[in-house]
Amino acid sequence: MKSRLSVTVITHNEESNIVDCLESASWADEIVVLDSDSTDRTVLWAKQFTDRVYSVPWHGFGKNKNQAIDEARMEWIFVLDADERITPALRREIQEILKGDGPADGYRVPRRNHFCGHFIRHLGWYPDYSIRLFRKANGRFIEREVHESVEINGSVGTLREPMLHYTYRTISDFVLRMDRYSTLAAQELLKQDKKPHFGELVWRPFFTFLSLYAFKKGFLEGRAGYTLAFLYSTYNFLKYYKFRELHEQRAKDGGQPLED
Repeated sequence: MKSRLSVTVITHNEESNIVDCLESASWADEIVVLDSDSTDRTVLWAKQFTDRVYSVPWHGFGKNKNQAIDEARMEWIFVLDADERITPALRREIQEILKGDGPADGYRVPRRNHFCGHFIRHLGWYPDYSIRLFRKANGRFIEREVHESVEINGSVGTLREPMLHYTYRTISDFVLRMDRYSTLAAQELLKQDKKPHFGELVWRPFFTFLSLYAFKKGFLEGRAGYTLAFLYSTYNFLKYYKFRELHEQRAKDGGQPLED
């Protein structure tokens, strides 16, 4: 008998993405949406696809994704972000996995990442594997401030067909998220009790640009490749500058961690 699948999505102000996202997952046995403080029509559109829409406080990417998994009722989970789409080919591959109930306990899925309307093949952006399909009993997100990932208790396989990821539709979109994610990344460094070094503000951005543009062949992407390499080097500068600020503030507060 075919195993059943829950698709889980966490959202915040995703009205421009949520319809296409959930349409691509409408074939699943269940869709679970956890929304945090949306002020647009995200919840309204989500309820057109599922009655399992929950409004919950924001506790971080990892924690909220785990909460969505906890709400799911099916044996298998597929974690989907609002700016991602399951293609018909990926759907068929997933259905074959469900039909045979495995054999692995979790599966990496490649992603075709888009930046400002362009599919990016270099800079490490493709195939960009991420574990998204797994048995509910065997998978859990590691709860970090940012760059959360699934940990599988068991075997892990790899799917062939990619999902689509429409990330950063404009430069402004990247800059807005860069500010947020660099703050979260700095907070994660503080939690790990790392110490800042001034040289990181110089060599980390430099080597980030060099790695992405030269070693990972970003130059083959033309203007988009140069732009992404520059933006990611700026992100690393902001990340470590903010980490330095947080570390100094904690010292002023008597060595106590800052409150969120």
